[in-house]
Amino acid sequence: MENTRVALRENLREVLDRRDQTNVWLNGLAGVGKTSIAFTIAEEMKRAGRLAATFFFSHKHINKHVPIAGKIIPTIAYQLALIFPRIRGDIAQAIEKDEILLSSEKSRVDQMRELIINPLHILRFRQETPYAIIIDALDECLSPEEAARLVTLFTEMLSGPDLPTIHLIFTSRPEAHIRAAMPPGVRQISLTTRDADIVQDVRFFLRTSLDNIRTSRSAVFGRPPKPWPSEAEFETLAFKAGGLFVYAAMAINFLSPVGQYPQQRLDLLLSEKSNVGADIDQLYRQIIATSENPALNCRMLASIIRLLQPLPLSDLQELFHVDKESLAVMLEAFSPVILNPPDGVGNVEIYHASLNDFMQDPLRSKEYHVNDAHAHEHLACRCIDLLIRTEPAYGAAAHNARQYARFWWGTHLSSAYPSSELRHLLAGFKKENLKRLVAVAEQDQSLGLLIVNLREARKACFSWKWIRNLSDVIVAWRIVKASRKVHKRVKKSKYQRTDI
Repeated sequence: MENTRVALRENLREVLDRRDQTNVWLNGLAGVGKTSIAFTIAEEMKRAGRLAATFFFSHKHINKHVPIAGKIIPTIAYQLALIFPRIRGDIAQAIEKDEILLSSEKSRVDQMRELIINPLHILRFRQETPYAIIIDALDECLSPEEAARLVTLFTEMLSGPDLPTIHLIFTSRPEAHIRAAMPPGVRQISLTTRDADIVQDVRFFLRTSLDNIRTSRSAVFGRPPKPWPSEAEFETLAFKAGGLFVYAAMAINFLSPVGQYPQQRLDLLLSEKSNVGADIDQLYRQIIATSENPALNCRMLASIIRLLQPLPLSDLQELFHVDKESLAVMLEAFSPVILNPPDGVGNVEIYHASLNDFMQDPLRSKEYHVNDAHAHEHLACRCIDLLIRTEPAYGAAAHNARQYARFWWGTHLSSAYPSSELRHLLAGFKKENLKRLVAVAEQDQSLGLLIVNLREARKACFSWKWIRNLSDVIVAWRIVKASRKVHKRVKKSKYQRTDI
């Protein structure tokens, strides 16, 4: 929002206008608005023609089977090639010379040297205009070791001579391993919920947003609109928000829906006392409690949070076919904390990482907690159900929901609670279904991924927690036979390629 974070943005501009190699570490707790600031600065630098590259990490795209660390340097190199056209040929030539240069198997140092440093050296001048590379949310998708190595790699290698002046801006929570990796001379800017400027900005945001609700709901507040909320109510809400922009934003989302009376919802937000302010857990509990079926809605929410890749609404409706009505109710009830694009274009995702933290911590979510085993059980059921009732598609014609079920059914199964529904679906997962999976995997060359799924499924089905009767043993052996068949096809394929 305009007119917020003014002093901080001016401070950052002052650093970015310098022609030395000053880098910035913007740190603060979850919800203080680090990503919003990074995005705003990126937009300003882009308009000025001085944005070299950005990389915004997101918990929404975490995938333990596809390491994200290997994507960072190639992504930044691609953006640099767009900003500095003279180095495009050199980057392309480096990739042609080394087939695995873009692979996650390649060392980060080699990638950095060949894709970024050497091409920038070829410019052979010290660019007059300083540029910026922004890397947001270091701590969100990388291990502590990877985050520390990334900081060291970029700060050391981009500080060499004969390179354009490129300022680095990192954002993260104030983690000790990231602090230790920051070299001397890095400008550290800490955002706290007690910072007077931040608290004032949150108050401004709340005041403006509440006034927008008041003036846009003439049926509720009249014309001209009557004053709302009272000064006492505003002060209580502002105290609860403290310096957390995410609390303020979701509180406004909670108060905004048409068809709901804003004063009643405000009364709910203010009904519980908070001793420390910024009680975001209380806000989450309040939103859940006001839904018609909290337990069912939390189960659906936990499943969406634990998806291994986000999906748009149409694909969620296909995946959760038997729960389609529950999905719609949950998305409506939890609209303050879930992003659901109204035009259907874009993925359904949680608003902020703090909701993921809340739902996965039983001490915070309490009676609303859904453990990992039950969330994966729900997802495994839906994946296997989709594979049984539809033909698996592939290539350009594949639906994301069907691809998702085909790629991740075994992974969810390996972590799932062995419910009666899941056991029943596995018993119905016949030889013909597995044959179709093998055929489609051959067509789109994803046999390796199918092997991983079958391995995970085999490990789960042969565990003591699964085998309870003869039908369970039959299911397990069916998966073993399919796994052996796929292995044979892979070996045959490799032999044929070698023979050629």
